[in-house]
Parts: sequence; structure tokens; C-alpha cells
Amino acid sequence: MCRNIPSYSKRVSIQYQFVKSFQKVRQNFRKNHNHLIYRQIKNCVSSPKRTVSHAIPPPFFSRIHDKVGILHIRAGIEPIAPLKKTMLESRVADVPELWSNALKAYPHTSGKVREIYQISESSLLLVATDRISAYDWILPSLIPDKGRVLTGLSDFWFDRLGTAHHRISSDIAEIASAVPELTADNSARDSLSGRSMLVKRLQIVPFECVVRGYLSGSGWREYKRDGKVCSIPLPTGLQESSRLPEPIFTPATKATSGHDENVSFDRMVNDIGTDLSEKLRSASIGVYTRASEWALQQGLILADTKFEWGLDPATGEIVLADEVLTPDSSRYWDASLYQPGGAQPSFDKQFVRDWLDQSGWDHSSTPPVLPADIVAKTRSKYVEAFERVTRKPFPWQA
Repeated sequence: MCRNIPSYSKRVSIQYQFVKSFQKVRQNFRKNHNHLIYRQIKNCVSSPKRTVSHAIPPPFFSRIHDKVGILHIRAGIEPIAPLKKTMLESRVADVPELWSNALKAYPHTSGKVREIYQISESSLLLVATDRISAYDWILPSLIPDKGRVLTGLSDFWFDRLGTAHHRISSDIAEIASAVPELTADNSARDSLSGRSMLVKRLQIVPFECVVRGYLSGSGWREYKRDGKVCSIPLPTGLQESSRLPEPIFTPATKATSGHDENVSFDRMVNDIGTDLSEKLRSASIGVYTRASEWALQQGLILADTKFEWGLDPATGEIVLADEVLTPDSSRYWDASLYQPGGAQPSFDKQFVRDWLDQSGWDHSSTPPVLPADIVAKTRSKYVEAFERVTRKPFPWQA
């Protein structure tokens, strides 16, 4: 499965770029976590197996994080962003053996929520687990069927939007035909059903394409500070959760610490060029507008969302990638409860965040296990989002 492994000198060069990219993170990282960083850097040179890269030259190389990694995998490089120890451990611990054993022959990497397998030179298998993260930690509790909600909603939107996308198939029978190991393994196939998607490999664009129709989250914090969001001036007198005069495009990139970093459109143009930036802005606002109109018909407000786009290596066409318009990538509000002037109840992990804030957890130590009622309420919110957006009952029983 591993081809085109770089020479030793090339791998040393890549190691240097990796070290430089995360220098500040390593300096600030606690001493008891340093061994994780050194082990990852060492692997860049010593271990060509089961490795990850989006394989785009600088400045793209500096953006190493889950969303880029999952969309372009090849052997030879292992630039894994430094994560908290418990996050690394929980990724491994929460991968069900039912499918991981069946897929062990394929190069593999993990995101916060997804497991990613390279099936061929041109395709990947994305598997959405039931993991949930908050405050940059993967929590020890799982939300049953969360991965199926994310996959099902992405499927719905890929079908509805009429935009080029990376999905090849989410039908488990078609996936099994591309992955021979699943043909005779009923348990693995059943565990993957509803949560897996075979997709095209892409060269990912190193920006999250955020579109905001309402003033909330980091946008609201920026507006309070200087009356702008990502250098875009906004009218005076807006409140938290106010509807904006028109949707705005506010790209974001990843800081070396792994947090989203809002940037100006000019910064995006400087990094990837005017033509591509304008295409992404136009496409993102267009998708958001169509999706928000549909959501409003279902009694939902799509306050904001973030898209991941990639480039088809063969044609250069921009292609919608990763999850699309899910509760994890979007802010949905109940239109009947909407009242500007404060935060709005949303269809995501709000129950989890609220409970964590009230639990006394310090956000720096190992997170606590979620109570059963918080898990159940969170699952219910995700399922409700699926059913309201799609107008269909959720096909998986609790």
C-alpha cells in the first residue's frame, strides 16, 4: 500500500519544516507532554508506515490539522499536530475493533471524530465515530449514533445542494465492493453502516470557509471589540445573535496551537491567490444561502457554518469536502425561539458544554465522564437536527 516513500534527506527536510511549524507549541507545552512531540518528530524520519500528508508545498504545508489530514493521505510523512495526551489515547481507545481489524491493512489516521483509511491512490474511507470533543479535548464518553447523524446529514446536503462534492458512495454495499475485507465480515460491515463514506482524495484548501448570516460566537466577540468581523465593517448597534444585512464570508485558518483563527479575506488572497479566493467566497456564500433558505422552511435558522473545499487533482475544480452543514460544523437555531440580544439554544453539544462548565472541571486536566442523562439529551438534539433538516425519521434506534 505504501508507495513513493521520500528519500532519507527529503524526510529530514520535512522533519525540519515540521519542527519549525510547531516550535511555539513545543515551547509552551508542559514538560510531561514533551515526549509525545519528540516521538512524533522521530517518526517523520524513522517510520514511513501509516503516515499522513496533504502533499501541497508551502505555505500550505504549515496548516497541519485534522481537517487537512483526513482528506489527503499518502505514505512517507507523519506531520501529526501535537495534541493533549488524553486526546491521543482516546482516539485509539474509541475505535471499535469490529471495523478496525477488518481495515488494518489500509494506511490509517485519526481525526477528532473521524477515522480515515486510504483505500486506493484516489479514494479514502471516512468513518464518523460517536466521539465528541469540547474545549479542545476528546471526551471519554460517546454519543450513540452521533457519527450516523453527521454522515446522514452530509449525505442529505450533498444530494440537495447541486454542488460538486467529494462523495463517491455512502452505501455500505458499494463501499464493501471497494473494500474486499468487508465482503465476508458482516459485523464490521454492520458497524460501518450509516457512518462511513467513500470519498475522492483531494488537495485541500488551507482555509475553513466560514459564512455568517447572524452575529454569534467569535464573530460577536470581534464585533464588540472593534465593530468588525474579519476586517469587514458592520453596522453599529447590532446585538448578539442579530441577523446581518447580508451573509458575510469570514475565512479562518488554524493557529499552531490548533485553535481556529479568524483572518481577513486579504490574508486569504495573499496565501492562495485572488482567483481561487474569490471562487471560494462565491461558492461558500451560494451554498450557505441555499441551505439557509431550506432550513428556514423547516423552522430552523442556519446562523453560520464552515465549509471545507478541496481541489480535484485531475481538473483543478473546487470540490465540497468533509462534513457539510452538520451540527458539528454549523450553528442551527430554532426559529420559533429566536430572540436577538443573547446566545440562542442550538442543536449541537450545548448540553455537554453547559454541564462541563457547571461540573467544576478546569479544562486542563482529564475531562470527566458525562452523566447518562447528558449523553441522552445530546443524542436527542443531534437526532432532532437530522429529522428536522431532512424531513425524515432517523433510521437508527437508540
